[in-house]
Amino acid sequence: MKQRSKARAGLAATAALCAVGLMPGQALAAPGDSGDPAPYRTADEAKKIAGTESSADAPPIRPGFYKDSIGPGEKLYYSVTLDAKSGAFVSAVALPKLGGSVKYGDGIKVSLQSTDNTECGSGDANFGSGEQARPIAAYATRKMKENGNCQEAGAYYFVVERTSDPTSDPEKWPLEIRSMSEPGLKSAGSTEAPTSWPSASPTPPTDQAQNRKGGTGFNDAPALDEGVWKDRLQPGETRFYRVPLDWGQQLSGSLELANGSMTQDSGYASAGLTYELYNTARGRVDNDSMSYDGEQKSVTTGPTAPVTYANRFTTTTDVNGMQVAGWYYLAVSLHRDVGKFTKGGVPLILRLNIDGEAKPGPRYDGDAMAAGFGLTDDDREAAEKGQTAAESAKSDTLTIVAAVGIGTGTVLLAGLGIWMLVARRRAAAAPAAAGPQYGGGPVQSTGFPQGAALPHPSPAPPQQHHAGGPQAGQPHAGGPSAGAPHDPRYGQPPGW
Repeated sequence: MKQRSKARAGLAATAALCAVGLMPGQALAAPGDSGDPAPYRTADEAKKIAGTESSADAPPIRPGFYKDSIGPGEKLYYSVTLDAKSGAFVSAVALPKLGGSVKYGDGIKVSLQSTDNTECGSGDANFGSGEQARPIAAYATRKMKENGNCQEAGAYYFVVERTSDPTSDPEKWPLEIRSMSEPGLKSAGSTEAPTSWPSASPTPPTDQAQNRKGGTGFNDAPALDEGVWKDRLQPGETRFYRVPLDWGQQLSGSLELANGSMTQDSGYASAGLTYELYNTARGRVDNDSMSYDGEQKSVTTGPTAPVTYANRFTTTTDVNGMQVAGWYYLAVSLHRDVGKFTKGGVPLILRLNIDGEAKPGPRYDGDAMAAGFGLTDDDREAAEKGQTAAESAKSDTLTIVAAVGIGTGTVLLAGLGIWMLVARRRAAAAPAAAGPQYGGGPVQSTGFPQGAALPHPSPAPPQQHHAGGPQAGQPHAGGPSAGAPHDPRYGQPPGW
């Protein structure tokens, strides 16, 4: 019994460790711990793929993560199979080498195209006036709309193009590609996006800031709930944070750089801080930047439009992006030029409001949560705890393992109790039960399973042989003790 329990406990612990991908004593390194900007952490499940210059050879992509690379001026094709009822969101994150040379217009353009070259949706991203290499993302969508383009089921192409100045770093940029399929609606909804909503910026919260170290990208971004959060950015570094926004909710707040530790009398970076807000499908909703001279400065964000399904039918970028509920991501970059006049990094303060009550979402004809759209109770708990997606998954796994372990232990203890009760009843009933006589007297049942140690063994009766049977006072070979209730497992209570 004990050996089986220990084995099961060991298997449960091993399963938990395997599920989270870590062995004892192993920990994930936090971004920027070495003092240098940490590179973007690609999704662990991303599969290698090689886009092609010809659509005829385009490799297929399905819902999930992929990784590739793209050179200056390249245009890569990937094939996507779509049905006639689901929305499609396909994104690409470009990952130039940190510290590499980029220009204002350098970036990527992505598009989703039909086989007859009709553009279903497109997006682009570039580095802007800061001209600093950092992760940038763009997505293309196929939205379901009566009499719209690209509504048919069949083959489509996701296309990624890289724009690069001749003087920019010529190295290939790694790409992280993500494909998402949004279930269709059970019935057609409104295609008119709201034209008005609460637009007055609420007062940013003034609570004591809590420490929260940002991630290197979308995949390891920690969760931020409403409140005040503090981090420290190194020059040239970008950190990501994720915020839960449900249907009907808006995000607003401010991002503040504190005064830095100056290494000279004065300094100035025209794009000292840059931020970008992305939706759960990695489509950019908003972006802005501000200068920094070593003294505290802040820039406001929002309030965004409320998250509404019909927002997808407008062409206004900051409204269109607020079309799905789920995790929204803040990417915050500190320009490398800040390092010319400060040392030790610069504190960042994020003051966030999540405005509006969560409302019921659209009536999907499928599991939108499983597809990555919407928020679960576990997501809200992760926001309260500041967990990354991996930490939340690990917490869920350990909870399941603990529940299974407790349940298994309860069953085993209940079984043991029944076994002991039956054994005691057998022991109590044994004196009154007359078993076969073998020249000495009745053999009393011990009430213990065969092979168990007897606590107080009785003196054995005289050794006498019975024709065709065992020695007197001894149990049948491989069978129960004489006088014990018959059980095919010899001494074990029925049902054990």
